[in-house]
Amino acid sequence: MVPQYQLKLSSVLLAIASFTHLTLSAPTGTASAAAPSSLLGYNAANKVINEDTDDISYTLVPGQTDTAVIGAFLDFNNQAHPQPIRGSKGGTDPGPRTEEYDILNPDKLAPPGTDHGGVSNAQWPMGLSHMKLGLGRAGWSRQQNVDNIPAATEMAGVDMRLEEGAYRELHWHKAAEWSYVLNGSVRVEAVNEEGQTFVDDLNAGDVWFFPPGVPHSLQGLKGGVEFLLVFDDGSFSEDNTFLASEVFAHNPKEILSKNFDLPLSAWDNIPAGELFIFPGTKASADISTQNVVGSAGLVPIAQSYTYHLSQKANDHETAGGSVKVIDPTIFPIASQFSAAVVTVKPGALREIHWHTTSDEWNFFVAGSARIGIYAAQGNARTFDYHAGDTGYIPKAMTHYVENVGKDDVVFIEVLQADHFSDISVGQWVGLTPPQIVMDTLNLTNSTVSQFKKEKQYIVPGSVVA
Repeated sequence: MVPQYQLKLSSVLLAIASFTHLTLSAPTGTASAAAPSSLLGYNAANKVINEDTDDISYTLVPGQTDTAVIGAFLDFNNQAHPQPIRGSKGGTDPGPRTEEYDILNPDKLAPPGTDHGGVSNAQWPMGLSHMKLGLGRAGWSRQQNVDNIPAATEMAGVDMRLEEGAYRELHWHKAAEWSYVLNGSVRVEAVNEEGQTFVDDLNAGDVWFFPPGVPHSLQGLKGGVEFLLVFDDGSFSEDNTFLASEVFAHNPKEILSKNFDLPLSAWDNIPAGELFIFPGTKASADISTQNVVGSAGLVPIAQSYTYHLSQKANDHETAGGSVKVIDPTIFPIASQFSAAVVTVKPGALREIHWHTTSDEWNFFVAGSARIGIYAAQGNARTFDYHAGDTGYIPKAMTHYVENVGKDDVVFIEVLQADHFSDISVGQWVGLTPPQIVMDTLNLTNSTVSQFKKEKQYIVPGSVVA
């Protein structure tokens, strides 16, 4: 009789042998033959197959055959298969490609010959940002920060929509908040550390500002509202906002009851967490019904959180457009926010300039434009912009904004500065002794004598054909 332990050992060995057989068996399905060694490296048997990759149907647009340094805008709209060619530079692109990108960004496809080296990305379309959706179809927001423009370390932006009656819930930020109303109307409300209260209604073209830590709420009025928010922190995110709903949700109910001297049952129906954007009771047409005042009274008018910029006259008007400035000299609470609403007519140019102490964050409200940036050490790059795009230009870098479309360009340029200012390249050379300019730039006296001694802000030009 075979001992019991030998039977068990035989069973184990048989199982192992069966498992080994299964694992070494050929896999199920169709087996492919091993690749022939002739495919590795050169082999005379591998014949070259010539293709005509230049067989592309395209037409060069006006300006594309000019010398590259002329750098005229290339309009590829309604042009089949635009090509990366400028003057004697470039070549054809048979694809694969998505031509809509090339049409929107012609200065990336066929850059001016004056572009050179590298310049950090200075453009981001809000349309490519993740959309954060509010509750009950009450609105949405999307943002731009260092995640998509790494050079934008000093400022970030948010585009937000509130439907009629919708709230951006009671909240506050570590960063300061400057806002421009793009369309519609909104009611803003705040309470400061002194217990002073503030409420106001704003329309398209108006501005508000809330210092860091000041709690506030926003509500869309009749017809809804969309607004732009600019923060003085390039890494700002809407997801890092302090919210009233979370204050109450994340404090023990026993603590809430002590704090407010109310029974525990008072907190039975508070939200479990973030509301963000949510539908609410429509705001009363009579703003006084929401004007709650304590013993500290109202926020003093000199420290008002709003400015009705839509009713202010333009600061500069030229044949090429207009500039309307808002800065701490007229809106003191926003002590480090200076901005301009700039309108550039078709073909016109926001003159070449730079800012001495601040980066520039901008947002394009309407039209199509391009910005050329010179970043020192021979580095220059041209970027294209359309409505809804954001841009960012670090301090001291020269730049211009050219309207390359057939409609007015409207954009907002925002600085972190105690007043709005720039240095105009035209005025600079116009006020420099002519001989120095002639010797430096190898220009004739007749050319230098035409330089203007005053800033032009916006210069007119020919409309793109």
